[in-house]
Amino acid sequence: MISLPRDPRPRRRPSLTPMIDVVFLLLVFFMLASRFGMDAMLPMPLATGGGTYEGPPRLVDISPSGTHLNGALVTEAELVAAIKTLAASSDDAIILRGRDGAVLQRIVTIAGLLRDNGFQNLVLVE
Repeated sequence: MISLPRDPRPRRRPSLTPMIDVVFLLLVFFMLASRFGMDAMLPMPLATGGGTYEGPPRLVDISPSGTHLNGALVTEAELVAAIKTLAASSDDAIILRGRDGAVLQRIVTIAGLLRDNGFQNLVLVE
């Protein structure tokens, strides 16, 4: 009886590299295709140079410790009422200045509060 020789080569295990590549590409695709939040745009000019300013000062300093209007500490509810007494119309410029350590979300919140109350001419300065 003739016996057939056995295959001396061991069996190869399947490579996982192509599957890992596909999973990685899917991960990158879904990360780039997903939306992480709703983007909102605030049309707010940055003060870059000279311009005309009329009326009493309306400088809102936003700091981590609170909100100041012309140097006096005010709450958000008091801010709107105080600016209404200082502004002749809703077109008067209101200057917003973020102080050191101020969180950007607080600046956006104050700007949104002023816009909701009719003040559209907001200027952001450094």
